[in-house]
Amino acid sequence: MQEKPNAVSRRDFMKVSAAGAAGLAIANLAPVIYAASADTIKVGLIGCGGRGTDATRNFMDAAGNVKAPVKLVATADLWADRAKGAAEGFRKNEKYKDNVDIAPENAFGGFDAYKKLLAVDGLTAIITAAPPGFRPHHVPAAIAAGKHVFMEKPVCVDPWGFNEIVKAGKMADEKKLTVVAGTQRRHQNSYRECVKRIRDGMIGDLVGGAYYWMGGPVTHNRPRGKDMTDIEWQISNWYAWSWTCGDHIVEQHVHNIDIMLWVMGKLPEKAVGCGGRQERPEPGNIFDHHAVEFTFPGDIRVQSYCTHFPGEVAGRVSEYCVGTKGKSNCGGGIEVFGGQGYNFSGENPNPYVKEHEDFINSVLGKGDHYNECEQVANSTMAAVLGRMCTYTGREIKWDWATKASKLKLGPENPEAFGPYEADPVAMPGKTKLI
Repeated sequence: MQEKPNAVSRRDFMKVSAAGAAGLAIANLAPVIYAASADTIKVGLIGCGGRGTDATRNFMDAAGNVKAPVKLVATADLWADRAKGAAEGFRKNEKYKDNVDIAPENAFGGFDAYKKLLAVDGLTAIITAAPPGFRPHHVPAAIAAGKHVFMEKPVCVDPWGFNEIVKAGKMADEKKLTVVAGTQRRHQNSYRECVKRIRDGMIGDLVGGAYYWMGGPVTHNRPRGKDMTDIEWQISNWYAWSWTCGDHIVEQHVHNIDIMLWVMGKLPEKAVGCGGRQERPEPGNIFDHHAVEFTFPGDIRVQSYCTHFPGEVAGRVSEYCVGTKGKSNCGGGIEVFGGQGYNFSGENPNPYVKEHEDFINSVLGKGDHYNECEQVANSTMAAVLGRMCTYTGREIKWDWATKASKLKLGPENPEAFGPYEADPVAMPGKTKLI
């Protein structure tokens, strides 16, 4: 499932970041018996909007780099015309047409499109880039069906979804399946080397940090078609609703929060914050600003800021950490107080492609084995925790949020076509903690 045509490209918006892209901690370096594919990786795309088709192009570029035969054999989207259009677009693309083998009947539409795709004969792997609220439905189903998974971030919008993805990760371990997430900074050489040096003690003991995604808005304000149900209309404007996108602290700022957890090497104990909605012109219920303080073991306080303000405002998409001996931007530069610092100068290939190279090699059993379910679930849940704080005005502990909270956003059955009234805009101090 994905947004209707003419969507704002999240990947284009990502280009405002000078830091740009990613690196990815390897989930399991121990030797394993891989659930390797046949000679050709047959992949299906779930969610055929801009992010899904971009990810598929990255996947095909990666296959060319590592000389692996791949075929796109199925597409799925809430809207059948979107699934068919994506299939046709790849068929006609001179660069990628040899990587496409989609039978006309294998471009699926509807809420159950992902189930039909998973049943396609010979399917090896999926790329899923549907709205984040559907990730906890699609990913466990794919893993249960024995498919390798590349999933876009974020991977949940609430504690229920977090626990579903964690369980799916354990199932992937049992099945020896590969799971890679779209937290591309973790696959970027400059980030990988810099974070390694931080965690090896180059800046001493960590004492704090600040992580930012402060920029202009991503706005979905598409008109409602006369035959659209509430749920279809909300999905067509999925970046406007917390149950579909998680709010921009989850959907977007998760990139920086992921680096925060990677650098710290541990989970936060609690969080507190504030936020609100004052500039958004479109219908919906997400905020346009969040500020959160995360407390890590040892009473280490780390700050998180994200904004979606239009006009002439500060723009900052970056990470910063400080230790007893120095400080770092986490992405390639380290300053040591009174000593020799570090600036990354090695090869730094496109991390949007590199993450797919790692995915393909893992699927084929030719490289390190990746299962990033728990890693990206933790990073997404940290962002969810921050949003829970800003929505309610409460200080919330990680253990309570992940183990006791009953929060599950959205309709009870998101595949239903009936009416659905989304939650109102949250009011700190009034919105209940669930």
